[in-house]
Amino acid sequence: MTDWDAKYAAAAAGLFGEEPNEFVREIVARSDFHARSALCLADGDGRNGNWLARQGLAVLAVDLSKVATDKARERDAASGVTVERIAADLKDWAPAPGRHWDAAFIISLHCEPSVRTRAIRIAAAALAPGGWLVIEGFAKAQAVRDGTGPDDPSLLYDVTEIQGALPEFEIVEAFTGITCLDEGKRHRGEAEVVRFAARKPMEDDARN
Repeated sequence: MTDWDAKYAAAAAGLFGEEPNEFVREIVARSDFHARSALCLADGDGRNGNWLARQGLAVLAVDLSKVATDKARERDAASGVTVERIAADLKDWAPAPGRHWDAAFIISLHCEPSVRTRAIRIAAAALAPGGWLVIEGFAKAQAVRDGTGPDDPSLLYDVTEIQGALPEFEIVEAFTGITCLDEGKRHRGEAEVVRFAARKPMEDDARN
């Protein structure tokens, strides 16, 4: 059992709350967001992938924890939605060749830099032209603040590092600053976060 399996097994309810992430909801509510399919990496016990499915998107969700994935499947069944769920380590996992999604979400993936960078690149490559990449995580400055999130800066985000990994993408939002979280007992109160949204260029744009 992984550490995350133990954490999810001990949680009586959603480990990070029952509601979807606020930034996910904000992006989906945009007038220019028309995605019909989504890839969710590090979806935990399913709050984001489940909500996206309830909005009508076809969702593939991946998480390291088998316990979390099983709980997410229970959540999906209770909601009457179908989500394709895979328990896998993002240091190894990649989608089948030829599979693409209109949007990809990476929310609160706090792990070693090599895995984080690989996940971002995997998500970017799996997007259809014009697809959305949406990322939120604690900023590096959060490591020295009291409260929530990892205290190891290497596990945290720098928005310029994300931008550097996606030079061809059209940046929609690249925010670093304080927000007030209300996502279960583990993510609650003021915290410094990175919020990043960008669109993959259309094929014609990429050739120019």
